[in-house]
Amino acid sequence: MTQCVGIWPLGFCWDLGCGIWDLTCPVTLKPDAKNMPDTLEFEEPIAVLLKEIEALSLLPPTPEHQQSIQQLAARLASIRAEIYTRLTPWQRVLVARHPSRPTVLDYISRLFTDFTEISGDRRFADDHAMITGFARYKDEPVLIVGHHKGGGGDTKQKIYRNFGYAKPEGYRKGLRAMKLAEKFRRPVLAFVDTPAAYPGVESEERGIAEAIAFNLREMAALEVPVIVMVHGEGGSGGALGIAIGDRILMHEFAIYSVIPPEGCAAILWRDSNRKVEASEALKLTAPDLLGFGIIDEIVPEPTGGAHTNMDEAAALLDGPLERSLRELSALDEQTRLDLRYQKFRQMGNIGITNVE
Repeated sequence: MTQCVGIWPLGFCWDLGCGIWDLTCPVTLKPDAKNMPDTLEFEEPIAVLLKEIEALSLLPPTPEHQQSIQQLAARLASIRAEIYTRLTPWQRVLVARHPSRPTVLDYISRLFTDFTEISGDRRFADDHAMITGFARYKDEPVLIVGHHKGGGGDTKQKIYRNFGYAKPEGYRKGLRAMKLAEKFRRPVLAFVDTPAAYPGVESEERGIAEAIAFNLREMAALEVPVIVMVHGEGGSGGALGIAIGDRILMHEFAIYSVIPPEGCAAILWRDSNRKVEASEALKLTAPDLLGFGIIDEIVPEPTGGAHTNMDEAAALLDGPLERSLRELSALDEQTRLDLRYQKFRQMGNIGITNVE
């Protein structure tokens, strides 16, 4: 029996197949927390339907059961679409951090062939939070560099990848690979998904600030096309350390910011619980950043986020990536470098009037 508690202030009703869920009244359905699907805090209506579908799937596959599953799936798609058309900035942060969100290796396996990983920075160690390697895209050779948080909710994998917090050796490995790509005239494709650079003592001892700053300078002068894809969480200098490029693509529900909302709230108001307010103020969503000229294009995601259908998410990225690579490859080297320089010089000029 489902327990009725809580309030959903979204202002409309949904028929979940187990009665009407009225989100304007102070009564909602709350499924058993122990058996909740892998959903976010604002997706509780979706969780109920997923449990219904899962329960029906375990029954004998009769025509009646199949019809019920189809009806519930259609209702699920409708509710999910309604929720995701009105996400707040904080809810977008939660989607960007979803534990099952596709990683750089998920995109590599779906869009690229002949991937050969490059390991180590030739100075200290190999950083597993940063993936680099040569591959083929549409039968053309490219270099891939990207953060890796560890995917699929696998805790051991996340620890192995340091939750996407790259250390100095990770950024130096990335630049080493990019210099190889420049030598062999191969475009660089950077996948950004990190909360920040690793803030530990050992990271400071090995020069994290210098490693990121050096990457910024060297990437600005790379002679090959550079395309950056912010597909998850683009946090602080840790993201920017591999995000200097000719074209910046950003997934629909990704975020890109100088600081996480919790850190912003802790600094400004001495209260990290004001993270929702901070996420509004930071303007970290794709539509905000497109308006400011920080990114060049928003890559659409499947309804409900990239984690709901990785194959579709990869297919939706394929078109903008192929088009950007074709357009940049058609430019001569000096024109590409000039445009890249101007792109980053203009950032931050919105609202500023130059007086001579």
